Amino acid sequence: MHPFHWVPGEGERHASLDSRPGGGYPTGMGVTTLCGKELLADNSEFGWLWSTCRACNAEAHRIAGSTPAPRSGSTRKAVT
Repeated sequence: MHPFHWVPGEGERHASLDSRPGGGYPTGMGVTTLCGKELLADNSEFGWLWSTCRACNAEAHRIAGSTPAPRSGSTRKAVT
């Protein structure tokens, strides 16, 4: 398990190190994200379909010790 958890809010999916009461961030709960935003969780069915915050994704991958996969349409070339 990683120390961060994903939470939808402000039109994107963000990651947070905040503790989750009952295993999730209920709608309306204030959360501090890995990108530095303070926002209210939006745990709606559509919130989980929003795009992922790039800054949170990069920081989550740094914490996890992995490299993010290139986005589709990326101009990055694979290292050979």
